Amino acid sequence: MKHNQFLRCCGTALCTLLLSTATHSQGFLKAKGRLIVDGKGNKVILRGMGLGGWMLQEGYMFRLANLGQQHNIRQRIEEVAGPDYTAKFYDKWLNNHTRKIDIDSMAAWGFNSIRLPMHYQLYTLPVDKEPVEGQNTWVEKGFTMTDSLVKWCKAAHIYLILDLHATPGGQGNDLPISDRYPDKPSLWESKASQEKMIALWRKLAARYANETAIGGYDVINEPNWGFENAEDKRGTAESKNEPLRALMVDITKAIREVDKNHLIIIEGNGFGNNYHGIFPVWDDNIAVSFHKYGNFNTTEAIQNFLTLGRQNNVPLWLGESGENSNTWFTEAIKLVESNDIGWCWWQLKKMGINNPLEIKFTPAYKKLVDYWSGRGTKPSQTEAIATLDELLENIKLENNSYHKDVIDAMFRQVRLATAVPFKKNTIGANTTINAVDYDMGSQRIAYFDKDTASYQYTPGVKTIGNRGHAYRNDGVDIEADDNGYHVFNIEDGEWLQYTTKVAQKGTYTVKLLVLTDTGKGKISLALGDKLLPPVWLTNYTKGWYTVDIKNVALNKGLNKIKVAADEGGFNFKSIQFIKN
Repeated sequence: MKHNQFLRCCGTALCTLLLSTATHSQGFLKAKGRLIVDGKGNKVILRGMGLGGWMLQEGYMFRLANLGQQHNIRQRIEEVAGPDYTAKFYDKWLNNHTRKIDIDSMAAWGFNSIRLPMHYQLYTLPVDKEPVEGQNTWVEKGFTMTDSLVKWCKAAHIYLILDLHATPGGQGNDLPISDRYPDKPSLWESKASQEKMIALWRKLAARYANETAIGGYDVINEPNWGFENAEDKRGTAESKNEPLRALMVDITKAIREVDKNHLIIIEGNGFGNNYHGIFPVWDDNIAVSFHKYGNFNTTEAIQNFLTLGRQNNVPLWLGESGENSNTWFTEAIKLVESNDIGWCWWQLKKMGINNPLEIKFTPAYKKLVDYWSGRGTKPSQTEAIATLDELLENIKLENNSYHKDVIDAMFRQVRLATAVPFKKNTIGANTTINAVDYDMGSQRIAYFDKDTASYQYTPGVKTIGNRGHAYRNDGVDIEADDNGYHVFNIEDGEWLQYTTKVAQKGTYTVKLLVLTDTGKGKISLALGDKLLPPVWLTNYTKGWYTVDIKNVALNKGLNKIKVAADEGGFNFKSIQFIKN
């Protein structure tokens, strides 16, 4: 896909949104009661995206969940490609993963903020690598990268929020999110690591004290530690959080010595959500972050945070979320924005469909993953380097798969309960539309599926969304085949809508390409409000075959066609229109 295709706005509604969005030209973001405001006192709803995977790799992002931390991934790359190549690989990774075109594209899509998950080792050495104990050696790489990102964000009128994602020593028992070495002292077990973290924030604040493109400092990502009880691995049962509060207070003091301007964002224990013992706040320019994944999008689900905000008169920010379906995205954004809360989704790109950009999972890379997972043979060094070079190219935006349905769900569908074409479907004398190219829109607007999201953190609820994890991020189940994709796992009552433009009025034979190895299935076709007689799928086969619906009258121009499963149990590949 060409660069300019990524930079296009997603319709008039989004362009209007961009024009009305407050930018950093209005001055520093501030906490004003329960709102975040700009320098002129105007309410700002942050609509953001994180750059997960750039400065800090987590294994699951690249089908390497078994490896976990970035240092494990690096070690395995060294094993197959050698240390010299590995050093060059990581330099190229940092150059290729996030560039100006990524920032410009996010601005064009509607985002007004970016969260940068920082790895401290790009800015300073680990405490056990310092030449002089207790001193801080500064690494220029991270600061230079951040300077470039600030410049890009400023040009695109996007706020940049700095997030210390991997802290010195590591801030919790979830090892990958901080690239932690479990055999070394954690952040909470090392005074030297805490002092280094404080010094790093002071250094960053001094560098960017007068930079209005910086939206705020998210001082620590997702602490997860049992201070009172070591068995409380996630920190969710902690009742006091004294070490966490003390560290955040010390960081704030260090920042305020050099920077009186910027918003400071705090996170609780238990992955950002346990605020027991944290209040009252110690600064008059603080926002409270919470993270939300895989639970219901109801007021009850966030009531604890709404209460905290009201009781302490501080603004809230949904600082990390996502990793779900489009339906979940739309519902979550509606929920928080209705409560004057801004949001930031976790990552722009990874391998998988539930983000705006998808990094390709190629056959060569699969062979490497299979080896690292114990399912395949070790590649030669030449083969490994070729595969890793391919990956370095595939992380570039122009080589990613762009999921416009994700962007549509995060912006247009939040505001408009309408469907729009996913692809331009013009029906001529003989036209085939792929089943997976149904309209873009919300559940019950563009499609209906009985399982539309993942609620993995809701007890007793086991849903998935798209069970095939392919092509689109709606609830519709889509899987790959030898010739593209098809819809599968179709249940009774589910349906898909296609907005088409018919070139010539007339009658058409409609051919549905289906597969039913159970002998079950009943399909009906609806043209606008007109429902055609259903067709039973009784042809028991072990392959795809067509079901004909004859003499279907179509008007010239716009036609909305709905394909419904009165009885499920079949797969659906395409719909063909042949003019009689």
